[in-house]
Amino acid sequence: MEQRKKVAIIVAGGSGTRMGSAVPKQFLELAGKPVLWHTVNAFVQAYADMEIVLVLPEAHFSYVAEWIGDFKQVMLVKGGETRFNSVLNGLKTVQAPAVIFVHDGVRPLVSRALIHRCYEGAVAQGSAIPVIDMKDSIRELVGDGNRAVNREQYKIIQTPQTFLSEWILPAFEQPFDPLFTDEATVVERQGRQVQLVPGDEANIKITRPLDLTIAEALLGTRN
Repeated sequence: MEQRKKVAIIVAGGSGTRMGSAVPKQFLELAGKPVLWHTVNAFVQAYADMEIVLVLPEAHFSYVAEWIGDFKQVMLVKGGETRFNSVLNGLKTVQAPAVIFVHDGVRPLVSRALIHRCYEGAVAQGSAIPVIDMKDSIRELVGDGNRAVNREQYKIIQTPQTFLSEWILPAFEQPFDPLFTDEATVVERQGRQVQLVPGDEANIKITRPLDLTIAEALLGTRN
């Protein structure tokens, strides 16, 4: 398999609103370290040559000052007003050719196996979007009513959304559109068809207090 430069753009611009915390959720403690530390460490451990671009609001730079020195290959970049703009700021630091991972800072349990699967998928097919199956029944709202739909036709999207640089860099030269819900939708606007790869049930997103409890338990099973 072709070996490419690897760059992880980790976007961490959230607040602690739904956590009920004054501290943004990505900086809350998880197993003795900030959530975001675990996220960065996962990518550092996945590949020895991984480069990290950490995108944060400038007001949050002080939160990482104590531990960012733990990692030699991390560049700190100021975020933008939207996720699109934050990712764009991160992409401006990347020189092609590369495989670029875009990952949520509050998904600290991303596994080495998933990162490798996304890398290999992107090298082979240009993109790799991790997904997991829906387990609950779902219904679609229709007018004043609703109807059951086949959950087998739907997938839950995770990150890292991963692309060859020649796919994602030109895509982010487009003007921002509110319909861009993630990086895949931006790339699709360029006429590309993104490819799905199996995600990981443990790759949860920390948004509420219960998620932090679950993440603590899952980390315990890895030790």
